[in-house]
Amino acid sequence: MSIGGILLGVINIAIVIAVLVLIGAIIVMVAKWFGWAIDWTVQRLYLLVVALIALYMLVALLLGLPTIRIVL
Repeated sequence: MSIGGILLGVINIAIVIAVLVLIGAIIVMVAKWFGWAIDWTVQRLYLLVVALIALYMLVALLLGLPTIRIVL
């Protein structure tokens, strides 16, 4: 794989992670508007899941594996 391909892959991973974190922040903001308390532990678990998704995508990029395999 070329350097350009790896760079584009890392940029794509960063975009996915930024979108996931933004979705989590919006959920927390909406919950605060409704007066629902989201525990900090739940927020940390969400960030842990996002970090694991990033790690999975990075390893898949470096090993040249597809991140989602569709079986027909």
